[in-house]
Amino acid sequence: LDLEEIMDIPGFPGLETLAGKKCVVVECKQNIPCNPCEAACPHHAITIGEPITNLPVVDPEKCIGCGLCVAQCPGQACFLVDQSHEDYDTVTLPYEYYPLPEKDQEVYGLGRDGKYLVKATVVRVVMTKMNDRTAVIEIKVPKGFGMKVRNISTDGKRIASEDTNEKPSEEALKQINEDQMYVCRCEEITKEEVIQ
Repeated sequence: LDLEEIMDIPGFPGLETLAGKKCVVVECKQNIPCNPCEAACPHHAITIGEPITNLPVVDPEKCIGCGLCVAQCPGQACFLVDQSHEDYDTVTLPYEYYPLPEKDQEVYGLGRDGKYLVKATVVRVVMTKMNDRTAVIEIKVPKGFGMKVRNISTDGKRIASEDTNEKPSEEALKQINEDQMYVCRCEEITKEEVIQ
């Protein structure tokens, strides 16, 4: 997803909101049966409703930036963004690699494509039993990068190279059996099973 696409989905609270406070940004564009973000929010700032395949809708007035939704999203599509500071932005993101970064550690800020964007500083690391082995990391990035950085690398080894965005060959695409593709990875439900 690029920024224009994100701004068009109901999980985007608006640039004005992000310029004023920390708020959740749900970068979910797929109509799949999934609602852990809605269930995690104690303030009902994220709603999906019925059917469960609706896209998450963010109510920025209700969001207090607690971050409980960040670790609960199986697609790692929930982030907290705060662009209200004069000199920097903060991004709170899910992180499932080891070793975990430490507070004040300098890390590599990565874009949605996994490529290096900018150096970032770890502000906070939250690892609780409730998060089921998903750490929630808050990082400080230079002003203007709050809506761009979506992952980190602690050691510079997990960074996509410039040539990783090659399209698959036609032969590889022909071998894909779409009926066996997962519709819900949490429950390992395939498209074929849903149609049945």
